[in-house]
Amino acid sequence: MVIKVEKCLSTAMNAQIIGSGEETLVLAYGFGWDQSVWDKVLPVLTQTYQVVVFDWSFSGAINEPNTLFDPAKYCSYDAFADDLISLLEELNLESTVFVGHSMSGMIGCIASIKKPHLFKNLILVAASPRYINSECYEGGFDIKEVEQLFSSMESNYNEWASFFPTLVMDKNDTESIKKFQVCLKNMKLEIGLSVAKTVFLSDHCSILEKVVTPCTIVQTTNDLVVPISVVDYMKKMIKGESTVEMIDTVGHFPHLTAPLHFLEIFDRVMNIRFSKSLVE
Repeated sequence: MVIKVEKCLSTAMNAQIIGSGEETLVLAYGFGWDQSVWDKVLPVLTQTYQVVVFDWSFSGAINEPNTLFDPAKYCSYDAFADDLISLLEELNLESTVFVGHSMSGMIGCIASIKKPHLFKNLILVAASPRYINSECYEGGFDIKEVEQLFSSMESNYNEWASFFPTLVMDKNDTESIKKFQVCLKNMKLEIGLSVAKTVFLSDHCSILEKVVTPCTIVQTTNDLVVPISVVDYMKKMIKGESTVEMIDTVGHFPHLTAPLHFLEIFDRVMNIRFSKSLVE
């Protein structure tokens, strides 16, 4: 008789708690990456904070992605938000500062609506509630452009995985481009295409008015994926207190292409938030 031992979620998601401090940060990356995306900022953050890093179920860094990732389950951000909530509860963490890059920004927003006590602040890095344009909303892409992206993935995934990072990242940051290419290829077509459809066809504009956790929106001045109009929209629609911090750099990944500027903004945001919480 073979007894199957179920892994705890933190093990399945490669979760690590690094550093120590009064504040707990939870770092969540976006489409296609793994937790190594935080390598440039993690050594500094762990000097001051307790930091949680982990891998989403779609990541190629997961030992058994084909068994952990179910396209039918992860067809919306809600399933990712539920995983995030379950992970924090399993780690016995509350009142965390959640740093969500790209798709993880909206995942964090959804999780904060479901379980607000788990989150003290949300730091939304290059996040967007909707990527497709409409008559009264500029998301950055026409539906035909998104469909072409899916078609390119299906026709030659390896070629697409080599090309896509050069579009969304600073071309001068060749090291990060190469790492992103490897991460995308490790993810495999079936999973990558499924997640891409979940991301680029999503519309979470309606949830923003339900977000009451204080938010900081961090955005680069030149992001092909998220135009400045999205930042203005999020600032207007989020119900809780929200502020915007701009980083003068190119691309969708300020923590990679401008890590020092990212950390400067991060420290300023944390100092302001922490000082306010002490007063309150």
